[in-house]
Amino acid sequence: MTDARQRVLAIQPEAPPRFENFLPGDNREPLQALQSLAGGDLAEVVLYLWGTTGSGRSHLLQATVAAATQPGRAAQYVAAGVDLPEVLSGLLAVDDVERLDDAGQVRLFSLINQAREGAGSVLAAGPAAPGHLTLRPDLATRLGWGLVFGLRPLAEAERAVALRERAAALGLDLGEDVVRYLLSHGRRDLPSLLASLDALDAYSLSLKRPVTVPLARAFLAGRATPDRE
Repeated sequence: MTDARQRVLAIQPEAPPRFENFLPGDNREPLQALQSLAGGDLAEVVLYLWGTTGSGRSHLLQATVAAATQPGRAAQYVAAGVDLPEVLSGLLAVDDVERLDDAGQVRLFSLINQAREGAGSVLAAGPAAPGHLTLRPDLATRLGWGLVFGLRPLAEAERAVALRERAAALGLDLGEDVVRYLLSHGRRDLPSLLASLDALDAYSLSLKRPVTVPLARAFLAGRATPDRE
């Protein structure tokens, strides 16, 4: 079984974010940097990820923290709206930095300075590059001092391959017209797309109907029964 197929099969909506269930596409360089950061092997102590919704930045932050804790390192993931610690210890992953209030931005600025002084590492993420965020200029500058990676969404062809791989694993006969429909009308991020396929498979089994475009349309629209084919 190929590495790509193993990753596709590992992506489940209920599965915790891990490096193993992230399909990198064109994002192998940031993935490798994060794996090095989690292992304590990255020379840089500040790393910033940015990408659109569904690009996988939150997944990667949580996966990095999970990997870092395996050898017993101190690591913490902080989502938007949660107070940042005052003192940096180990790895701190801060998601959605654009949503930090003034006090949070001051705190993150201090934590980055602590990282520079050898207290640990800061991994942060947001929807755009540091210079394009509405943040304090000094914080935006600090975020840009380290490694900065823009995450590229999976190409449509890569998402189509992932759908076919999942369908094969489910024993589901998925026509190319259904693949195209799901890509055009479903969520663009891969975990949601694969979760939709899993649910569509269960939906078709409950109705004892094959998976067709009318069935997929009814499912995505939330109707109880599909249009007659």
